[in-house]
Amino acid sequence: MTLAAVALTTAALGAVAALPASAAGHPAPQHRPDVRISRVQYDSPGRDDRSNRSLNGEWVELTNTTRGAVNLDGWTLSDRDRHTYTFHHYRLAARATVRIHTGIGRDTRTDLYQDRRAYVWNNDSDTATLRNQRGGTIDTVSWGRRRG
Repeated sequence: MTLAAVALTTAALGAVAALPASAAGHPAPQHRPDVRISRVQYDSPGRDDRSNRSLNGEWVELTNTTRGAVNLDGWTLSDRDRHTYTFHHYRLAARATVRIHTGIGRDTRTDLYQDRRAYVWNNDSDTATLRNQRGGTIDTVSWGRRRG
């Protein structure tokens, strides 16, 4: 009888060890965000002459991967140096993409403008971070080698 009890206990412990991490009380892996940074053009084409055309040549695209619109009011997009753009009264349509340009322009459904007169995104190394209205990180994209 004792040998049977040991065999059952060993089998039960083996079954628990074989459970996936989320079933064993660990948090499930994070899923892709519903709104994500889909592309970054950090090096505007041509010479960096600080013209509005050149400033608007650098941009970040956000894509809504859901079937419903997402209210981005109060969300922020920032770089490693904490240059921050805050979304005001903007809803990103379902399965849509918006491009946030650095320079000056007229906001549309597909293009928003930070209205800056200087570049934001470093060509050699930087990180774009999207945060929700509560400051929670939604997505980040980095490029280059981090400066020490």
